[in-house]
Amino acid sequence: MTSSPLTIGIPIFPQADLLDIAGPYEVFTQQFSKVYLIAADMQPVKTSGGMKLVPDYTFDDAPKLTLLVVPGGPGQIRMMTSRRYIAYLKAAAESASHVMGVCTGALLLAAAGLLDGHEATTHWDSLPCLNLFPRVSVSPGYPRYVISGTRITTSGVSAGIDGALEVVALLAGDEAAKEVQLLIQYAPQPPFDDGDPMSAEPVVYRKVEQGLKKTQQTRIKQIIRLLKL
Repeated sequence: MTSSPLTIGIPIFPQADLLDIAGPYEVFTQQFSKVYLIAADMQPVKTSGGMKLVPDYTFDDAPKLTLLVVPGGPGQIRMMTSRRYIAYLKAAAESASHVMGVCTGALLLAAAGLLDGHEATTHWDSLPCLNLFPRVSVSPGYPRYVISGTRITTSGVSAGIDGALEVVALLAGDEAAKEVQLLIQYAPQPPFDDGDPMSAEPVVYRKVEQGLKKTQQTRIKQIIRLLKL
């Protein structure tokens, strides 16, 4: 498989979800030779699960990007009011032909104004949060990913793989995306049908929703404060 010379950057932060980063990273590195992790400095960054990732560049010396990929995770709440992180997103998006948000990474894009005038989605539990941004149109239902012009957003965590495959198709063609899908043998057949709010058993849905309630409330409060600035 021939690698394309496009440059892809993933700005990581403490307490980001590992799969938000690793899923798209695995897909993109199969097709594109320049896929970089970018952070505030060169120190290892600990994800929400505890794994440490080593950045390739900092916000100050990162190359211009063809594609900006923004992950989500618990640390996203804090990053929404990080002037340096948001400033980097805005600067990187200026030269990027496409911008992608994985899971609650969509909230970071919205906070940076990069989803203004676009339709978008995010993790199902954070859809009320995305709805708070008046210039963002939230896609109805629970789509795995949404394409709106040059913006691509995905639903929760694992959907980053689906979205990344679609981006490969957009940037390198359907055949290239199909080759990557086969190479990573992505043909999910989960043992349960509880990966979507519409299909999850009510008892499972209620338990997970309750477990996420505090985080959702914190996100909502943070966004309301942000919109008042």
